[in-house]
Amino acid sequence: MPTLRTLTADDWPLWRDLRLAALTDAPHAFKRGLADWHRGGEERWRARLHLPGTLHVAALLDGVPVGLAGGVLGAAGGVRELRSLWVGPQARGRGVADRLIEEVERWARATGGRTLRLAVLPGNEPALALYRRHGFVPLAEPGEPLDDAGTRELLLAKPLA
Repeated sequence: MPTLRTLTADDWPLWRDLRLAALTDAPHAFKRGLADWHRGGEERWRARLHLPGTLHVAALLDGVPVGLAGGVLGAAGGVRELRSLWVGPQARGRGVADRLIEEVERWARATGGRTLRLAVLPGNEPALALYRRHGFVPLAEPGEPLDDAGTRELLLAKPLA
């Protein structure tokens, strides 16, 4: 069973290592690429963890960091967003993603969230299956554009009532 650790700005090396591992392992799953995160150094990593109203959590198995997820306040009142979910290959199928999603949901409710939203890149079928299993449903509204060809993120949401 994974243990979760809520990260602070002082945990920036752990966040950096997990984020870079995620972008290396699954570049197809994230809108921002590895090159985007190599700029800025320690200040950028600390700043990401210091944003007000956010949650950053790492998952550990036997003390080894194996996954991460984030939560941010949405643009509309009562909306919270699940971001940057990733689990390392060595920990997949062991309930890590489930625990990370549940923790972001817990945080979303605790901060007054009524809806939890997320964006996923088209073609990421494992992620879509995971999110559907957790009660997320596709939204009719289009996500952000990803390229000049008109490809867009897929938006999903889950009521938290």
